[in-house]
Amino acid sequence: MLLWRIVSSAILIAILAAACWLDHLAPTPGLFFFPLGCVLVVLASAELMQLLKARDLRTLAGVVYGGNVLLLAGSWFPVLWHHLQQTLRPTATSLGVSTLACLVICLSAAFFGVMCRFQKPGHALNTLAATVFAVVYLGLTFSFLAQLRFLWGMKALVSLILVVKLGDSGAYAIGRLVGRHKITPVLSPGKTWEGTIGALVFAGLGGWLSFLWIAPAANSDLSCACGRWILYGVLLGLAGIFGDLAESLLKRDAAVKDSSTWLPGLGGVLDILDSLLLAAPVAWFCWIVGLVQQ
Repeated sequence: MLLWRIVSSAILIAILAAACWLDHLAPTPGLFFFPLGCVLVVLASAELMQLLKARDLRTLAGVVYGGNVLLLAGSWFPVLWHHLQQTLRPTATSLGVSTLACLVICLSAAFFGVMCRFQKPGHALNTLAATVFAVVYLGLTFSFLAQLRFLWGMKALVSLILVVKLGDSGAYAIGRLVGRHKITPVLSPGKTWEGTIGALVFAGLGGWLSFLWIAPAANSDLSCACGRWILYGVLLGLAGIFGDLAESLLKRDAAVKDSSTWLPGLGGVLDILDSLLLAAPVAWFCWIVGLVQQ
């Protein structure tokens, strides 16, 4: 299992690194990120709906797939429009308004779909709630990944991935080596306090590495920003741990170990994205308030 985990991780890292590099060099921002994001969102949506279905929570598949892609598109189309018109880059406010409008469209589509299928009392609210949850949990949070890319450049997205995935690796490595005290034995038996400390240390290390590699590109004040980047890493590490536990809750309630089994040693796409989904809004907040740049 460990060998498969290493091989799968290496392949994914290579694909992700290539996509980030190509998108950074692309003449149009998001030219490679948007298609890759759509693929990831669609695959993760299918896995999430399977988890909900295991608890007899039916969703409107068309709304979930379309809504999650629409939310990602809502973060990209304003950028594409401004790029084609050769005007200034969109602001966080304009992207936020676009995302909010897409979310309202998704909510309206969910209501409309449930109305069209309504036959008798008892299931409409569950279907509506499950559909909206799938869109908010996956599509809305993933849109923050896109906004990091489009508002502050690839450096913001790469720093998030570096910090969170180093935290995941630290939790796994330290937990396997010295983990003894369980955090939540029922919810996530593999999580230990020792692994959590390792995750925060490695996430802080990711923040420091981001300071060395990414801060110069972000035009940060290098004389005082190192501590900020380490704090940035710890905050994202905490959010990543919470995101991992959040998906564990969904999996345990559905009585499954992984969201799918097509990635040996890693599980499914949702298992890979879980820690990033809830860390992305925290990273967005850190960048917008200027924690890691002047």
